[in-house]
Amino acid sequence: MPPRSPLPQRFGLDAAWLRTNDGDRANPAPWITMRDWLHYRLPENVEVDAFLDTGRFVYASGEAVRPGDAYRSNTFMWFHRDLPVEAPVPGEIRVIHRDERIVVIDKPPFLSSIPRGRHVRESVVVRMREELGLPQLSPMHRLDRVTSGVLMLATEQRWRAPYQTMFMRGEVQKVYRAVAGIRDDLELPTIVRNHLIKERGIMNAEILPGVEPNSESLVELEAEIEPGTDGQRRGIYRLSPHTGKTHQLRMHMLSLGIPIEGDPLYPVTLDVAVDDFSTPLQLLASTLSFTDPVDGSARHFESTRPFPLTAETHTP
Repeated sequence: MPPRSPLPQRFGLDAAWLRTNDGDRANPAPWITMRDWLHYRLPENVEVDAFLDTGRFVYASGEAVRPGDAYRSNTFMWFHRDLPVEAPVPGEIRVIHRDERIVVIDKPPFLSSIPRGRHVRESVVVRMREELGLPQLSPMHRLDRVTSGVLMLATEQRWRAPYQTMFMRGEVQKVYRAVAGIRDDLELPTIVRNHLIKERGIMNAEILPGVEPNSESLVELEAEIEPGTDGQRRGIYRLSPHTGKTHQLRMHMLSLGIPIEGDPLYPVTLDVAVDDFSTPLQLLASTLSFTDPVDGSARHFESTRPFPLTAETHTP
């Protein structure tokens, strides 16, 4: 691991770090200058010379890396990457609770929980680090980018372990709500169990038939609401996952023949632009309940977001 970064966070993001290769007398480094090595190490989209000219690469001392600096092995450097232009995600991040150890927020749809891929500044972590002045803020569990509702974060690194362990052990009770069609022939409540897998780099999860289940959810119909524009019956469902597989609730509702409204992946993958926020997934992380692993207190948090969800407008 590198030493502490000499650069402060920028837009709620830590500086990226690099370390030059270890020295080897038998195979001396082929680079004459640090500039040579940076061109070798970094992709073409990083404008190394422009970064050097403006002092954007720094050593552990905070001193800027200069173009003519002789190459040194086993040397750390830091810099902030240029961020892509992102469409502002509409909707307010509502702070439900904040104390010394945790922050609980009510996430709008389309906002990534963590900076990832094309969603960096438009993520809960980056937005809330800046807004709350908490540079170590990090989520204790995950919500899909298109899912809304209750998300809990640790204020500092030292609080991550006890709360993450609690989630890993299944000691947190979660309730979601979803809008989907109503099947007259489906007996509810029902428990869905199956074996889910989702491979890295592939958007859709899949069910493996005939394999021991690794996922379980309780599905209950709470209320019937007005029919859709197609005249089909619709309802609000209460979903209680007993495991936490990726896309679990979306896949379990699909397996019952009642896919969640507004889902861009199930039952078919839709070609939705990354800046199209018009059709939110009707899945809300509604409540989160647990016994606090630090002080033993009973904790219960609820989303206040109106449900069913409607398209939100941008809040500057």
